[in-house]
Amino acid sequence: MNSEEKNILLQEGKMLPVMEHFYTLQGEGAHTGKAAYFIRLGGCDVGCHWCDVKESWNPDLHPLMNAEEIAETAAAHCKTIVLTGGEPLMWNLDILTSRLKSLGCTIHIETSGAYPMSGQLDWITLSPKKTGLPKEEIYQKAHELKVIIFNQHDFIFAEEQAARVSESCKLYLQSEWSKRDEMYPKITDFILAHPRWQASVQTHKYLNIP
Repeated sequence: MNSEEKNILLQEGKMLPVMEHFYTLQGEGAHTGKAAYFIRLGGCDVGCHWCDVKESWNPDLHPLMNAEEIAETAAAHCKTIVLTGGEPLMWNLDILTSRLKSLGCTIHIETSGAYPMSGQLDWITLSPKKTGLPKEEIYQKAHELKVIIFNQHDFIFAEEQAARVSESCKLYLQSEWSKRDEMYPKITDFILAHPRWQASVQTHKYLNIP
């Protein structure tokens, strides 16, 4: 396959750069503890300095997989599918999600919102980043807003972002993992003062699962 053919297949969403895919428990947010099949797509240019999967940034490092085949593999394990990255909305998700829906799946996505929406999505976790703010269309579609807290200014950023999502959107604050001992006491105090927020903890790291 030459590069032109590859690019066409990527644009159509027939092939996707898959960094990894695995069956585990959702570790964060509103669906914490649920069994889910994760499809982690390579590629992200948002560039968070604290990202814990920087190896996902370059899509060329990850094998191209047939979108329908990866959908069938995922659905054979579980009917709750999480699309993550990287930044999954860099890619056309129409074919992948259409096949997943035909197999009876509920589809979640974890996104910075920096790219236009594509695909059929049942649950949208919006995790906005200062380095690449979400598209306006995504704010009102988000089911949960998850803001990563790395420093004190992130609380201001969280409130700015919360003002842009719908009234029904769940609001979560989650410490960047390496700062958890410092930040969770501050997150606790912030939530007690602003009780519409909830704390999200990366439980999968405590459980030592993917």
